[in-house]
Amino acid sequence: MDVVFDTLGGDTQTKSFSVIHKAGVLVSIVDPPDTSVAHQHGVLAHHAFVVPNGARLQELAGLVDAGKLKVIIEKEFPLSEAKAAQDFNQTGRTRGKIILRVA
Repeated sequence: MDVVFDTLGGDTQTKSFSVIHKAGVLVSIVDPPDTSVAHQHGVLAHHAFVVPNGARLQELAGLVDAGKLKVIIEKEFPLSEAKAAQDFNQTGRTRGKIILRVA
């Protein structure tokens, strides 16, 4: 991988360093990455904290609509199956977003 976008932190973040190419980048939105581990793997590591707002979300929606930003949806569950969605997420095998549908 050239870039890993970490949304889980903890052990998942630590394991992510081993799949990033030299000079690749890890960006975390949860835990600040351990810079010494990043250095050992020859990658850059950043912590991003973003406060979304309506204008920013509208801009992102426009990018999705224009096909410039692709959102990968792994699986959808009805809200009544939230536990199954959480269990599925815990397998560590998901590649995209897990969606809970609210009727």
